[in-house]
Amino acid sequence: MCGIVGYIGSEQAVPILLESLKMLEYRGYDSAGVTVFNGSLETYKIAGMIKDLETVIPQNVTGSTGIGHTRWATHGKPETRNAHPHLSSNVSVVHNGIIENYLELKERLSGLGYEFLSDTDTEVIAHLLHFNMNCNGNKCLLDGLAETVKELEGSYAIAALCAEEPDILAFARKDSPLVIGIGEESNYAASDVTAFLRHTKEVIFINDNEIGLLRPGSIEIFDQGGNRLSRDTETIEWDLEAAEKAGYEHFMLKEIHEQPTSIQNTFAGKLSELEGTVTLDELHLDPAEIKRLRRATIIACGTSWNAGILGKYLFEKLAGLHTDVETASEFRYSNPVLCGEELTIAITQSGETADTLAAVRSSSSYGCRSIAITNVVGSTITREADSVLYTRAGPEIGVAATKTFTAQLIALYMLAINFGRIRGIISANEAKDLIVGIKRLPGQIQKVLGRKEVINECAMQFADKHDYFFIGRYLNYPVALEGALKLKEISYIHAEGYAAGELKHGPLALITEDTPVVAIATKGHTYEKILSNIKEVKARNATVIAVADDDDTEIEKYVDVVLRVPTSHELLAPVLSSVVLQLLSYYTALAKYCSIDKPRNLAKSVTVE
Repeated sequence: MCGIVGYIGSEQAVPILLESLKMLEYRGYDSAGVTVFNGSLETYKIAGMIKDLETVIPQNVTGSTGIGHTRWATHGKPETRNAHPHLSSNVSVVHNGIIENYLELKERLSGLGYEFLSDTDTEVIAHLLHFNMNCNGNKCLLDGLAETVKELEGSYAIAALCAEEPDILAFARKDSPLVIGIGEESNYAASDVTAFLRHTKEVIFINDNEIGLLRPGSIEIFDQGGNRLSRDTETIEWDLEAAEKAGYEHFMLKEIHEQPTSIQNTFAGKLSELEGTVTLDELHLDPAEIKRLRRATIIACGTSWNAGILGKYLFEKLAGLHTDVETASEFRYSNPVLCGEELTIAITQSGETADTLAAVRSSSSYGCRSIAITNVVGSTITREADSVLYTRAGPEIGVAATKTFTAQLIALYMLAINFGRIRGIISANEAKDLIVGIKRLPGQIQKVLGRKEVINECAMQFADKHDYFFIGRYLNYPVALEGALKLKEISYIHAEGYAAGELKHGPLALITEDTPVVAIATKGHTYEKILSNIKEVKARNATVIAVADDDDTEIEKYVDVVLRVPTSHELLAPVLSSVVLQLLSYYTALAKYCSIDKPRNLAKSVTVE
């Protein structure tokens, strides 16, 4: 959600700011704005898209220092007056995050004569910064911002300008991502490296409770105590082309088609089928610690939570490790019972999911070791967790997760096999079978993608329906959950995923001839059970769409439509079924003319609680 950009250098700022904001559109937003220093601070903002913002910025605006923002409404409706940047006399501010004590600060500042023009928490930052610079002594922008953030409770990434100091851009960060891009006699600030990747790959990731200044040729970073920090730069490995559509109609379709490559990148160099081992050198857990583990807790949100449910089954079967899966937003409020011989596994695509970060910090307070599964190098979770397992899926621009979901599954397979071998639960031969199966997945996914027209025809047939059910058993239950989530995210069709055995406990009351039911029915030890559940819904006149193996010659007797996947190891079939359901959701949304890459009300990276 929300995107920050900032630029200071020798070029015109407005074109760079607008270009950078467009690169962050995938995060989701409802308003946008910029401030540029053009002899004074000039601010232009609007409720709407960046293309709308472009219409209100005069052609003659010049200036080589500026900040910009795309807002996703939290405090206040999506109106122009609530759009960022927010001003207070000679100060302009953009902000991501939530200021929890803003009402208290607002009341105090109103008493000091400050007039509030918006409903946002961010305007408090602007007025408080102005007060700390101009009314509470005579401080420079950096010192004023340092004083300001001491009074803020909550999360923030801030970029600020002052009319009296046009040659600097100040920034601060706590619990909301902020990264600095290093150019030639120019520097950038943004929520995401994608914003400035066209200009530079050299970056510094700002840590919590750090503050600093950008000048055209220098970067200064300080800690809370005002001590100057020395920081190494990092080089981003992927390029801008990886973040563009490459001829596909939507980013989501492109990213679905990238899955043969993305999952191969996830397991590259880690699998040995000869020895039946998975090598995870990045884990800071020795074998003795892994053997002593009594329990694992997987913490995640949304799609990552669905991946976590599959992870639970894998850890319990392959590693003999009791595993719970917790919704991150509820975890730290539920009085968890944890101890030092338990492992926390946090799954977050962005590495910035606020609820997941808070849950990891909570579990760490109990002495639990933690492993993060994430896609973004340098993200906050990589500094919070004891170990990090990168999925290396590349940038995912579409709001609905696709390739990052299957990459997370691969990471969980590898982790479970690794633990299972160390704990003596599975043999080398069992591990070899799984490793061979994982290595075959890229080619098998390519076969699924080659059948997209059949899936498209199915999607168009049922695109006018108002309700869908997705059902599965055992490993296919989380696939059903994810399939339902994808469909509701991008097509706005009400969809529910169920453990198929639960249908008789209530949901069957909702099954009618107008309710398509998608049954994930790949072969395995619950296959006969899912056939019984299919018969239950067919008896209520529902249309059944089955996802089934290529070599299943029986399934067509029981269902109306069959979407095929290559036959694979029972434990690995969920990866292939998930790709089918991604395509089903995509083509359904396409038939309904929905906004596929930027679905309504949703954001890519949920960085507030």
